[in-house]
Amino acid sequence: MKKLFYLLFAVFIFGCNTNKEMIIFSPDYKIQVFISTENNELTYSIKKNEKSVIKTSRLGIILEEGIDLTKKFKIVNFKNRSHSEKWYPKIREVKEILNEYNEAIFEILSENKKLFLELRLFNDGVAFRYIIPNQKSIKKYDVIDEITEFNLSENDSAWWNPAFSYRRYEFLYANTKIDDISKKKYSELVEDISYDSIGIDAAQTPLTIKKNNGIFLSIHEAKLVDYSSMTLAPRGNGKLECELYPWSDGIKVKLKDKVKTPWRTIQIADSSGELLNSNIILNLNDDPDEKTDYSWVKTGKYMGVWWEMIGTNESTWWPSKYHGANNKKIKNYIDFASKNGFDGLLVEGWNEGWYPEWCCKGDGIPFSFTKSLNDFNFKKLSKYSSQKNISIVGHHETGGQIQNYENQLEEAFKLYQMMGVKYIKTGYVNDVSKNIKRIDINGNIHREWHHGQYMINHFKKVISLAAKYQLSIITHEPIKDTGLRRTYPNYISREGAKGQEFNGFSSNGVNHILDLPFTRLLSGPMDYTPGIFQLNNFRYTQPGSGVIDKNAIVPSTIAKELSLYIIIYSPMQMAADLPKHYKKHMEAFEFIKNVPVNWDDKIILNSKISEYLTIARKDSKSENWYVGGITDEKPREFELDFSFLDPDAEYDAKIYSDTENTHWKNNPMEYKISSKTINAKSKFDIYLAPGGGFAIEIVKK
Repeated sequence: MKKLFYLLFAVFIFGCNTNKEMIIFSPDYKIQVFISTENNELTYSIKKNEKSVIKTSRLGIILEEGIDLTKKFKIVNFKNRSHSEKWYPKIREVKEILNEYNEAIFEILSENKKLFLELRLFNDGVAFRYIIPNQKSIKKYDVIDEITEFNLSENDSAWWNPAFSYRRYEFLYANTKIDDISKKKYSELVEDISYDSIGIDAAQTPLTIKKNNGIFLSIHEAKLVDYSSMTLAPRGNGKLECELYPWSDGIKVKLKDKVKTPWRTIQIADSSGELLNSNIILNLNDDPDEKTDYSWVKTGKYMGVWWEMIGTNESTWWPSKYHGANNKKIKNYIDFASKNGFDGLLVEGWNEGWYPEWCCKGDGIPFSFTKSLNDFNFKKLSKYSSQKNISIVGHHETGGQIQNYENQLEEAFKLYQMMGVKYIKTGYVNDVSKNIKRIDINGNIHREWHHGQYMINHFKKVISLAAKYQLSIITHEPIKDTGLRRTYPNYISREGAKGQEFNGFSSNGVNHILDLPFTRLLSGPMDYTPGIFQLNNFRYTQPGSGVIDKNAIVPSTIAKELSLYIIIYSPMQMAADLPKHYKKHMEAFEFIKNVPVNWDDKIILNSKISEYLTIARKDSKSENWYVGGITDEKPREFELDFSFLDPDAEYDAKIYSDTENTHWKNNPMEYKISSKTINAKSKFDIYLAPGGGFAIEIVKK
């Protein structure tokens, strides 16, 4: 990554109201953070343009052996600086990212114990973290609790899904007042999880909030390393508090020495569209180690032997008459993918360990990650795919059995490197709360949370070892993205939300896709697996039955499925449907073949959370632009303004859109393709059917 560094030494990044309150400003002076030690407590509050963002909120940490770093605070020193740099990510959603902030580091004493609060103010938000250095007055650094508050208003509303629940992040979103975040309320509004009584009432992050004064927030974390994942628990009257996933013995974080927490981040915007342009999460992470070469990491598009197991239900993962990952079928997929310019082919169900009841309690037959099933010849298929310029995308479903996976990890990665595999999709399906089995050195079994420190460290181990063997990782059922993909570019994408797969066997509903850009996608790219063309009458009741399940439906339209390649950013995009379904609509499939995965620019043309969104993106390898728009269950008509185009150029626009007769439920596969010559002065209206969308390819003449 090329970088341009320069420092700006601001004169007025600090102000002072009293000897116990200090004020720090963002570079544009619109955001203010107030740090106070009034009443011997360490607190902060935030304003933007004199509007309240966060009211007075406590800060602090409690360590083992009764070390309470939440009171009797005294600021004894501080350092400050202003910083600005432009950096240029190799794998990118935009060409350049501005990292500009004012920073203050407070040295604080709580009685005789030292703590640092590191604070950064960006023009689009605030981040802070705690650092507790090694010191004689502290013998143990295990974290018992983190008292980090976010004091909002009881009238502020949030888009959230439940933490401490059985299916990780794979839930639809509820939209309620902050104080209503609870399993009970979620069970009333969305899905019954009232029986899932382990853990507390809390929300996952990113948590998106619309304040009563019109300000939009996203609370999340960055650079989550060797710590526990943060959730947000309601404490009444609009107050949220950090809750960390504990180890099985109740300790939140286990550390040998000093404490350095992840950054707690608060993105602040005046509109929902502004939220989508923030790069705070990436800016708070580090560049890759200069000694490590990541030039081998490549982006691309892939197909997969996957949807016919999880979606159409015509094949099986396990050995049977209908086994999907067989040599003949994989060759046919490779041929189709190669002919249409794809980079990879995912193969699920190639290895030993699959059986009909494999899912989803984490206690089944252990998978092998090196032994193939009899009808899958890894060596011959790897050679065949290489000749066709297709890389097999390997698959490691762990079933949530972590130690079984770690025991085989290096040998599996060696095998994949030998076979020319460049990408691995990993999976961690274990649909029981606090059910990751860990065996200690004495042979005792413990059950851990999927999001706790044990799993945080596991994911770091996988990505680090994968880099050694030049493998890129796409994780399903992952830990949330906190920007580590900047440091480890081979962490190329992940799922981490309720994705397309659920439309195969249940349904996400028509509006879920309009929650994701404003929630989950604020943390980073998502392997949603778009591009389903056969949107109804696609699922068999069972393999070989020949009987169609009439109730199965993907709540979308073909034009909307095309738009998702622009709406949902991922450096590895999947064309998730079967070749036979694409062959029915090769004109529409042309868009998937052409759409890039690396971008130079992103412009939000319109947005409203849960209702509609239109994004324009510029290709990184040409002067071409792509525009995608989606709507909820309501039909809409947008006037598109193309003033973002080069004012001195003409363009050919190819438009993939719904028709007046298209409907996500009743007529989802009708679309039309039209062409126009446009320029920067052009404007025209476009229709979006109920549950529909559009996609436009704009080619510079």
